[in-house]
Amino acid sequence: MAIGNPFGLGETVTSGIVSALGRSGLNVENYENFIQTDAAINRGNSGGALVNLNGELIGINTAILAPDGGNIGIGFAIPSTW
Repeated sequence: MAIGNPFGLGETVTSGIVSALGRSGLNVENYENFIQTDAAINRGNSGGALVNLNGELIGINTAILAPDGGNIGIGFAIPSTW
């Protein structure tokens, strides 16, 4: 689940699945090792939590690759080490 503040709508949750770990070569950030998810990551979700079904933090929402620039695409999060 991706938690964030898209478009100023606080505490918004979108659900999805983790579809890959260790993604690299995205040219999104100077970082390699993303979690890939199909949870909708809108503007305002970046910097928010990506949590598992137990509510445990597994990553920080970072980016979405979308062909039309919307929220339909592939979401990416930086893994948490906690």
